Amino acid sequence: MKISAELSLYPLDNDYIQIVLDFIESLKKNSSLEVITNGMSTQIFGDIDEVMSTITRATKELYEQKKAILVMKIGKGILKL
Repeated sequence: MKISAELSLYPLDNDYIQIVLDFIESLKKNSSLEVITNGMSTQIFGDIDEVMSTITRATKELYEQKKAILVMKIGKGILKL
């Protein structure tokens, strides 16, 4: 099953820009997914298992080092506008 996920990361740290950039790069490590960024969020498109495991891995890596809030929206299908 294909899904779309939209993520917004809010680091609780002064170095928030680098934290967001590192998180996006971590998501892009999975070449089977399409990752699109804009000024407000990151969108991920692909198989539900791949999307969710990639988000889980990247979030665990982040939370081992930093504090942050991650807001996520998920929809069934490839929902590009």
